[in-house]
Amino acid sequence: MQPTDRPQNVNPEELAPARGFSHATVAGDTVWIGGQVGSDKTGSVVEPGDVVAQFARAIRNVAIALRAAGCRPEDTVKLTYYVTDLELYRKSLPAIGAPYREVFGRHYPASTLIEVTSLFDPDALIEIDAVAVRPT
Repeated sequence: MQPTDRPQNVNPEELAPARGFSHATVAGDTVWIGGQVGSDKTGSVVEPGDVVAQFARAIRNVAIALRAAGCRPEDTVKLTYYVTDLELYRKSLPAIGAPYREVFGRHYPASTLIEVTSLFDPDALIEIDAVAVRPT
């Protein structure tokens, strides 16, 4: 990207329609993935109350956005997890590991976990955003 080039928004068709936001933004070699919840292509959260199912879908949505922006999951340098119930998340960690490894394998980028009182979609239990660097 040249200094005069503008950041590009990326909104893959495999994800729910982006209204008022973008699923990903590319600026130079850096890619920012907007918060992904466990929603299907229609925008409906899968399995309300099931943090493992929502995590699995959200992490796959992150991978879809990464690929659409020219990255692989292995290009991710930072993940941020926002959860509405930290204790439920902790109890679910063994089950959450499998869908994580399906997407990221043994790649463990820097990450942060933040407990929040709520997310935009009231059925969402987790939201994940990411930062990646596109390969040159």
